[in-house]
Amino acid sequence: MEFFEYMKNVLLLILFLAVSLPLTAQEKKIYVTKDANGVLIFSDSPTAGAEQLTLNNKINIMEATKISPAASKSIEAEPYNVEIVEPEEQATVRDNTGSVYITGKITPMFQRGLRVRAILNGQPQGEPQNNAVFILRNVDRGEHKLQIELFDPNGKLIATSPTRTFYLHRISVISPK
Repeated sequence: MEFFEYMKNVLLLILFLAVSLPLTAQEKKIYVTKDANGVLIFSDSPTAGAEQLTLNNKINIMEATKISPAASKSIEAEPYNVEIVEPEEQATVRDNTGSVYITGKITPMFQRGLRVRAILNGQPQGEPQNNAVFILRNVDRGEHKLQIELFDPNGKLIATSPTRTFYLHRISVISPK
């Protein structure tokens, strides 16, 4: 029986605190003073020369602004420029594993939802991704043509880089020199 009496008292205390907290929150007073530099200082305790602020308890609600269709920015409306930064035009990449690191640049700034894909010798290299840095693995030695394609959020091709030629140098199994 004692346990139930104890729990009843605890529940009553919690109920009292829950009801009284909003009342104490509304009774808070705010005081404002200025320091020597004229900066306003707000406090919940009064100081010499402080003025008490009176606040209304209305909820501050701001209506949403309506955006006209002309004001909204369309990704397709801006012409994008795609270029390959690395490897440079006519560069020789020396990597015996056949790894080629590609860095692209998209202007204006790359936006959320855009996707890019590397094209090596006319063949897409994987699925479009959300950044313009690629690592191609096990590329054969010799001359290669490289491009980067830019897609909008709907998967529509919106820009392509100029073709860049590079050469991959790998040690030959037949002639390792």
